[in-house]
Amino acid sequence: MKQDKDMNLAASDVDPVELPSNAFTQLGKDEEYRPVMHPAREYSEVTPYSVGMGLLLAIVFSAAAAYLGLKVGQVFEAAIPIAIIAVGLSNALKKENPLGQNVIIQSIGACSGVIVAGAIFTLPALYILQASYPEITVNFLEIFLSSLFGGVLGILFFIPFRKYFVKDMHGKYPFPEATATTQVLISGNAAKKSSGGSQAKTLVMASLFGGIYDYIIGTFGWWTETISTTAYSWGQTLAAKTKFVASCNTGAAVLGLGYIVGLRYAFVIFAGSIFVWWFIIPLMGTYGSAEIAAMEPAAIFRDYARMIGIGGIAMAGIIGIVKSWPIIAQAVGLASRELRGAAGNKAQVRWQTDISMKYVIYFIFVALLSVLAFFYFGVIHTLWQALVAWIVVTVIAFLFTTVAANAIAIVGSNPVSGMTLMTLIIASGVFVAIGLNGTSGIVASMVLGGVVCTALSMAGGFVTDLKIGYWLGSTPKKQESWKFLGTLVSAATVGAVILMLNNVYGFTGDTALAAPQANAMAKVIEPMMMGGSTPWTLYITGAILALILNWLGVPALAFCLGMFLPLSLNTPMLVGGLVSWFVGRSTKDKELAKARSDRGTLIASGLIAGGALFGVFAAITILCGVDVPTNGGEFGPQIRGLIMYAALIVGMYLYSCRVKKS
Repeated sequence: MKQDKDMNLAASDVDPVELPSNAFTQLGKDEEYRPVMHPAREYSEVTPYSVGMGLLLAIVFSAAAAYLGLKVGQVFEAAIPIAIIAVGLSNALKKENPLGQNVIIQSIGACSGVIVAGAIFTLPALYILQASYPEITVNFLEIFLSSLFGGVLGILFFIPFRKYFVKDMHGKYPFPEATATTQVLISGNAAKKSSGGSQAKTLVMASLFGGIYDYIIGTFGWWTETISTTAYSWGQTLAAKTKFVASCNTGAAVLGLGYIVGLRYAFVIFAGSIFVWWFIIPLMGTYGSAEIAAMEPAAIFRDYARMIGIGGIAMAGIIGIVKSWPIIAQAVGLASRELRGAAGNKAQVRWQTDISMKYVIYFIFVALLSVLAFFYFGVIHTLWQALVAWIVVTVIAFLFTTVAANAIAIVGSNPVSGMTLMTLIIASGVFVAIGLNGTSGIVASMVLGGVVCTALSMAGGFVTDLKIGYWLGSTPKKQESWKFLGTLVSAATVGAVILMLNNVYGFTGDTALAAPQANAMAKVIEPMMMGGSTPWTLYITGAILALILNWLGVPALAFCLGMFLPLSLNTPMLVGGLVSWFVGRSTKDKELAKARSDRGTLIASGLIAGGALFGVFAAITILCGVDVPTNGGEFGPQIRGLIMYAALIVGMYLYSCRVKKS
């Protein structure tokens, strides 16, 4: 067969220094894709260097992503900066044929962002509710095991569907994040080896700048972290009479996030925030009850307006499942055929070899039994209730795994928060029906939500890793096997960081971390479990709004996410998106414009990584007893904040445009 002939090309063939021309296009009837690393050749992939560096970066980026995610509600994907670091280090160390090792470094290190998303979107809700219900206890083991088991299930549930998403759908899915990461990794194979090192240098410089910038804000308060109209007497009067507030976070990391998200989605997120803050809240404050009219805008947002966004997010998740159902059915069919054909002893080429399906099924069995034991001995303590919780986790995690992978493959964005909210609503309803309510029901729901959320997040991140490996010619079996170790280390790191940040900042009070997704989860769970009034009218309003948005062709998830994130965090997202737009249109030369946009993405990644990492350092500084000045409401810090933020924006634009035409 032609494929067999192609796969047995002479091992002396020289590997290309760039991706083949058919890497991003659908293949013809008799056309085969030949990856960068020759399928007939063995490469150095799993080594002490690649595993050790992957684990180190997993620890570092887990800590950074956890802090940033809890602060602003956005978890940056670590794949690109990790890939850049891997390429830069391999060039600096003059390693021969490092591509295979760099893929493993990236794959292990990328566990950080996905594990973080699963943990911080759900488990901090226990701390939030603990303020009202002191009998709720939170410990490291709960956070660690829920993250670990969720990550393991996400890996195992996705492996049977790798060939469908990665191979069979070649050229049909854009894989935006995987494309960018692959281009970074392939740069290390280019003739000019200095290109990767140059990228790494740019990333390091941007990281240092963004880190020091955000560290000064978070530790010394030399300028305000948030520019707000309520910092002035006229703004306070305006807020009291009309409930109008305008605000913007001045941090470097959030600006970088906006750049990478891009103008389109940043604008949609901002529009959702504007809809709530400049329409819904003033409307409630003017025509609502006397109780609501007496509340501050932030309180109206927290207790009422945000609930509409929660309902919208849940409905956006349902819409995603409905749209993805044909894909789920196809993926299940492909997995079944793969399992039935496993007994055929058909030889497979290196770059298409997965962990044996029988081992996958065995590991799924062991993992699910471990989850059941964890629920029974560590969380619920009643066997039949633990069994019900286990069934809910198994079914939802399996169904939503492919949905998450599909979302990443198409748009590079995983609607994990919306799907997790829907999971919590379903689980809470089931738990109440079986008598599992009160604080014990809260703990059970949130731990269950943590497992499911992490599984979905891992599936979305894993499809990116495996697509990168497919384009470059890595061995899937090796990526899949060592992903488990990265998950273990990331889960332990995230658990420790969450405990530390709770001790330093907390998740309730004036100086608390925002943790927007966790706050949303807490708002959903509390009334359902404690017998309070559930704001179904607001949820339904949000659900109807999501349906209308979907009908209009507006990304419902992004809009509704903007509805429950604070305005101060959505405004810089728009600013960053605008910077990205202007950089991409800074010249009429399309090739040069792309190079500038790519450099801007690199700088934005550095700002994100540096701001997040130094944010952890700031937390440690405060933990050591340094008092942070609370002067954000004074005139001077506001003006200095505005000046520094303007300088940051201009500097990012100019530095992004410093690209010479080749």
